[in-house]
Amino acid sequence: MVLLLPRLCRINPRGQPVSAGGVADTRRAAEVAPAAGRLASVTMRVPFTRVATRTAVDSARSSLAALTVSVGTVGLAAAAARPGLLALVDQHAAAVRDSLDGDRRPLTVAALAGYAEGVRAAAVEHGWAPPNGPVDWSEPEWLLTRLVAVCALARSLDPS
Repeated sequence: MVLLLPRLCRINPRGQPVSAGGVADTRRAAEVAPAAGRLASVTMRVPFTRVATRTAVDSARSSLAALTVSVGTVGLAAAAARPGLLALVDQHAAAVRDSLDGDRRPLTVAALAGYAEGVRAAAVEHGWAPPNGPVDWSEPEWLLTRLVAVCALARSLDPS
C-alpha cells in the first residue's frame, strides 16, 4: 500500500484539519486522490476509551508546578532562611486564603492556579515583566511574594 503525503494543511488545537476558511473539517477522516485512487491523507483516530483526557485538576497542577519551578522553590528556600521574609509570605498566604474564601470552603489546586494566573495576568497587563536574573529576596516585589505564597499554599495541599 502506498500512502501519498498530503499537501501541507493546517490543524487546529484539537488536532482537526482546518479548511481554507479556518473552520474545522471533521466530516472527512480521509481523502482519496481522484486520479490515483489512493489514500491521500489519513486522520489518526483512537477509540475514546483509550484516550486519557487532561482534566482541569491536571492542568491546574501543571500550572502550579511551573510556578513552583519558576519562583516558588527559590522563594520558599529564601523564606526558610529569612524569618522576615517567611512572615511576609505567611501574611500573603493568609490574604490569598481569605480572598479565595478559604475559611468557608477548602482551598483547591484549581482555585490556587486560577488565582495565580489572574494575578500574573493583571500584573503583565499593567507593565510588569518577570525578573531576568536572580531575585533579591531581601526586598522582593509584592507580586513575587504573592506568588511564593500561592506556592506555599499549594505545597500545603499536596505535601508530596
